[in-house]
Amino acid sequence: MADSSSSSKSIIMKVAVMVIMLVVVATTVVNGQSCNTQLSGLNVCGEFVVPGADSRNPSAECCNALEAVPNECLCNTFRIASRLPSRCNIPTLSCS
Repeated sequence: MADSSSSSKSIIMKVAVMVIMLVVVATTVVNGQSCNTQLSGLNVCGEFVVPGADSRNPSAECCNALEAVPNECLCNTFRIASRLPSRCNIPTLSCS
Protein backbone atom coordinates (compact mmCIF):
# COMPACT_ATOMS: atom_id res chain seq x y z
CA MET A 1 0.00 0.00 0.00
CA ALA A 2 2.85 2.41 0.80
CA ASP A 3 4.39 1.80 -2.61
CA SER A 4 1.13 2.78 -4.31
CA SER A 5 0.88 5.98 -2.25
CA SER A 6 4.52 6.84 -2.97
CA SER A 7 4.02 6.14 -6.66
CA SER A 8 0.90 8.32 -6.74
CA LYS A 9 2.73 11.19 -5.05
CA SER A 10 5.58 10.84 -7.54
CA ILE A 11 3.18 11.00 -10.48
CA ILE A 12 1.37 14.00 -8.99
CA MET A 13 4.71 15.77 -8.48
CA LYS A 14 5.74 15.09 -12.07
CA VAL A 15 2.42 16.39 -13.40
CA ALA A 16 2.75 19.50 -11.23
CA VAL A 17 6.25 20.11 -12.60
CA MET A 18 4.98 19.75 -16.16
CA VAL A 19 2.24 22.32 -15.49
CA ILE A 20 4.80 24.68 -13.97
CA MET A 21 7.06 24.19 -16.99
CA LEU A 22 4.20 25.09 -19.32
CA VAL A 23 3.71 28.35 -17.43
CA VAL A 24 7.45 29.02 -17.66
CA VAL A 25 7.41 28.24 -21.36
CA ALA A 26 4.76 30.86 -21.92
CA THR A 27 6.99 33.53 -20.41
CA THR A 28 10.45 32.48 -21.64
CA VAL A 29 12.03 35.11 -23.88
CA VAL A 30 15.12 34.75 -26.05
CA ASN A 31 16.64 37.64 -27.98
CA GLY A 32 13.56 39.76 -27.24
CA GLN A 33 11.17 37.23 -28.73
CA SER A 34 8.93 34.76 -26.95
CA CYS A 35 9.85 31.09 -27.29
CA ASN A 36 6.18 30.26 -26.85
CA THR A 37 5.50 29.59 -30.52
CA GLN A 38 8.42 27.23 -31.02
CA LEU A 39 7.92 25.46 -27.70
CA SER A 40 4.19 25.02 -28.23
CA GLY A 41 5.06 23.06 -31.37
CA LEU A 42 6.47 20.39 -29.06
CA ASN A 43 2.94 19.33 -28.13
CA VAL A 44 3.28 16.66 -30.83
CA CYS A 45 6.02 15.07 -28.69
CA GLY A 46 3.79 14.67 -25.63
CA GLU A 47 3.17 10.96 -26.08
CA PHE A 48 6.93 10.30 -26.10
CA VAL A 49 7.80 12.10 -22.84
CA VAL A 50 5.07 11.20 -20.35
CA PRO A 51 5.72 8.58 -17.67
CA GLY A 52 4.95 5.15 -19.06
CA ALA A 53 5.56 6.18 -22.68
CA ASP A 54 6.60 3.38 -24.92
CA SER A 55 10.18 3.15 -26.07
CA ARG A 56 9.60 3.60 -29.79
CA ASN A 57 11.32 6.44 -31.57
CA PRO A 58 9.53 9.79 -31.75
CA SER A 59 7.62 10.61 -34.90
CA ALA A 60 9.17 12.69 -37.67
CA GLU A 61 6.69 15.44 -36.73
CA CYS A 62 8.04 15.47 -33.16
CA CYS A 63 11.66 15.48 -34.30
CA ASN A 64 10.99 18.33 -36.73
CA ALA A 65 9.26 20.36 -34.00
CA LEU A 66 12.19 19.78 -31.64
CA GLU A 67 14.69 20.79 -34.30
CA ALA A 68 12.75 24.04 -34.89
CA VAL A 69 13.19 25.17 -31.27
CA PRO A 70 16.29 27.29 -30.75
CA ASN A 71 18.68 25.69 -28.26
CA GLU A 72 18.62 28.86 -26.19
CA CYS A 73 14.84 28.54 -25.75
CA LEU A 74 15.15 24.97 -24.50
CA CYS A 75 18.08 25.70 -22.20
CA ASN A 76 16.48 28.82 -20.71
CA THR A 77 13.22 26.96 -20.14
CA PHE A 78 14.95 24.09 -18.33
CA ARG A 79 17.10 26.50 -16.34
CA ILE A 80 14.06 28.44 -15.15
CA ALA A 81 12.03 25.31 -14.45
CA SER A 82 14.84 23.76 -12.40
CA ARG A 83 14.83 26.78 -10.06
CA LEU A 84 11.09 26.70 -9.42
CA PRO A 85 10.90 23.97 -6.75
CA SER A 86 13.23 25.82 -4.37
CA ARG A 87 11.37 29.08 -5.00
CA CYS A 88 8.11 27.31 -4.17
CA ASN A 89 9.61 25.82 -1.00
CA ILE A 90 9.18 22.26 -2.24
CA PRO A 91 11.92 19.61 -2.46
CA THR A 92 14.28 19.88 -5.39
CA LEU A 93 13.70 17.20 -7.97
CA SER A 94 16.20 14.40 -8.16
CA CYS A 95 15.97 12.28 -11.28
CA SER A 96 17.78 8.98 -11.40
